[in-house]
Amino acid sequence: MEKIVTFEDFTKVDLRIGTIIEVNDFPKANNPAYQLIIDFGVLGKKKTSAQITTQYQKENLINRQIVAVINFPNKQIANFMSECLVVGAVKANDVFLLHPETKVKNGSSVS
Repeated sequence: MEKIVTFEDFTKVDLRIGTIIEVNDFPKANNPAYQLIIDFGVLGKKKTSAQITTQYQKENLINRQIVAVINFPNKQIANFMSECLVVGAVKANDVFLLHPETKVKNGSSVS
């Protein structure tokens, strides 16, 4: 069943552009994942984990701009505290990161 949200609901989600500046393996995750540090410009740097190991090599993620939700509550994942949620399209069990078509300022709002 399709979940319906109002425009007001959507405006509560703070989607921003950030650049991945650090990628580390996350061996304690239940599913294969990376730990990411993302630079959101004046909004600061945030950590997250992402199950994107089947589609992305660590070295190819550095300096890649992505879309993330930055106003979810922090979430403990194994021994790691996630501070944002990267957004991606799911095909089968693979996640493909959403990103701007051209480089934009870190922290830019997505609407």
